[in-house]
Amino acid sequence: MIHSKLLENNNLIFSENLYKGACVKIKNSNKTFQVIGLNIGKEICWVREWPFACNSKKTFALEISQITLQIFCSNNSSEKLSNYEI
Repeated sequence: MIHSKLLENNNLIFSENLYKGACVKIKNSNKTFQVIGLNIGKEICWVREWPFACNSKKTFALEISQITLQIFCSNNSSEKLSNYEI
């Protein structure tokens, strides 16, 4: 599994929780995003809004430290099967 560095008490730690395809919440947003790529060496990932429109190609790079919560990917945002604090 891909390892990523995530914040814990302002110190970076290694975690196996983040992976390509994971749905996450990010700082300063109430929306859900899906991880579509990771660059662990540069501590960034690429995300897109979830659920995504097939005709939309809006992706953006994000520092992994901006991720606050990993959630279950669902087409219904109220249907969260599990939450993982990061």
